This record gives sequence, C-alpha cells and structure tokens, in this order.
Amino acid sequence: MKILANDGLSESGIDTLEKAGFEVITTKVAQEQVANYINKNDISVLLVRSATKVRKDIIDNCPSLKIIGRGGVGMDNIDVDYAVEKGIHVINTPASSSESVAELVFAHLFSGARFLHDANRNMPLEGDSQFNNLKKAYANGIELRGKTIGIIGFGRIGREVARMALGLGMKVLATDKHVDEAVIKVDFYNGQFINVNIETEPMEDIFKHSDFITIHTPAVGDHLIGSKEFAMMKNGVGIINCARGGAIDEVALIDALDDEKVLFAGLDVFEEEPTPAIQVLMHPKISLTPHIGAATLEAQDRIGTELATQIISLLKND
Repeated sequence: MKILANDGLSESGIDTLEKAGFEVITTKVAQEQVANYINKNDISVLLVRSATKVRKDIIDNCPSLKIIGRGGVGMDNIDVDYAVEKGIHVINTPASSSESVAELVFAHLFSGARFLHDANRNMPLEGDSQFNNLKKAYANGIELRGKTIGIIGFGRIGREVARMALGLGMKVLATDKHVDEAVIKVDFYNGQFINVNIETEPMEDIFKHSDFITIHTPAVGDHLIGSKEFAMMKNGVGIINCARGGAIDEVALIDALDDEKVLFAGLDVFEEEPTPAIQVLMHPKISLTPHIGAATLEAQDRIGTELATQIISLLKND
C-alpha cells in the first residue's frame, strides 16, 4: 500500500512504515493536484500537517483512500465528519506536540516580557550608535515568576503550559467548557514531583485577573478575543496565541497594543495565512513566528512514530 505524506514525515515514521511493508511518498503535491495524484498512484493513506486541506472534493473523488492522518492536534483542515461518513479512518496525534507548543508559548512570553523581539530588530541597526538609548528603552522588563497566567482551553497543551508555569512559580488560572478540574503533575529531574489540582473558572475571570493570557482552543467560528474582551483585561496584559488563527481579532489587538492596554502579543498563528496582515508583521510590540508550534525535532519524531503505529494497526487488522 502507498502512503502520501504530503506535508512531510519524520525519518522515524518513514522507517517504521517501510519496515511494515508500506511505500511512503514524500513528494509535495500542490493542493489543486492532490486528488489527481492520489488516483493516479493508487494512494491508500494521505498524511498532512496544517498546509494541505482535505475537503469534500478530495474525499469524494479518491475512492482508494482508507486513512487520512493529521500530524498534530487540530483537525480543522480536514472535513472529519464527512470522511468518517464515507468510511475513511481519520487519525491525528494529540499527545505528540504538547510540550513543543507549550515551550513556544514561553518563548513568546519571555520575549515579550524582556522586549527580545524588538531588541533583535533594533540592535543590528542601531546597537553600535544608540546602545545606551536602547539599553534605557528596554530597561523596564518584567518577571514571569509570581505573575498570573490565564489559560483558555485546558486540554493537553493547556495543561502542559500549566505544568511549565507552575515550575516557574506562576499562579495558574484556566477555563474550559468541557473540563471542571485537572491534576497537573510537575516532575523534577531527580524523580520527585508534586501534584497541583486546578479548578477551571469562567472565562470572564481569566480576562479580569490574568497578567498573561494564552489560547489553546480548537478553531472557533468567531473571534474568541475582541474589543469587548480586551476591555475586561488588566492594563499591561500580555497575549499569546499559538493555537489557531482567528481566535484573536487582529484589528482589535493592534488597537489594544497602540492604546497600551496590551503590553505585548506573541503570535504563531494568524487570521490570514500564509499572508499575515502587514500591520501585524511590522508592529514593534508583537513577537512573531510562522506557525511552528509543533516544529521541533522531538515532536516530529513522536508525530511520525505515532502516525505510523496507528496506520499499521488499522490496515494490518483490516
């Protein structure tokens, strides 16, 4: 059987699948040509990340497809229910990238709290001529320890953020419609650990009491945070979105940054990908990454292996 990993697959995943007798193709096929390629090459499994969309047209026109796999958590680029109705297995890897995404959240938090994103823009340009002025401009950094982080969405990634925040000595607030409470285990290098029980709270409380807010929800139809929500927040709040573009109203965010309601924002995802708004890209108070939350070597290894294991289990048992 042939597998098309259209957005790539780790070597560990490829090796596992090939040892099980599958042929893995990593040729990058343009979105509009995916269906033709699948049919021409009799592809049984289509693996994607966030780039390739698997909509009804592909599902309807590719009778050879048995499995659609998403390397990552979110499934909003796949018409999941429709595929399942057509008898196609749909799989993902919800546990594989949690640590990577959570670490990127803190990369943005540290960057915003100490102005690293702006300093790294200006030091190459003015570091030799305006060193003392830049030193003064970036002298009002803030510490994360002792601050309150509000987590919107308390699934795997949200809980991993909580674990890291607790390790930093932060107070953790969380909200989630589907989770009442969770026990967060904080491990230490020598085998010791502590368990911390966190009860979720109404979202309004997160807005009102958090020093930093980070979003970890699936794709939502409307903006989760807009002008109304910014108005509820503390002055000088930091906002992070490493979840889904569109969760934050970017026009309202720019206004809140310009009004100094929001101290900084960290964005890994955008309303318009792959062409984010220029006002967002150029804003001096926004730390930017190009949708790389799960893009660590370790996470990609775990994703590849997990996908391979699921595929082998499903198809070898057919």
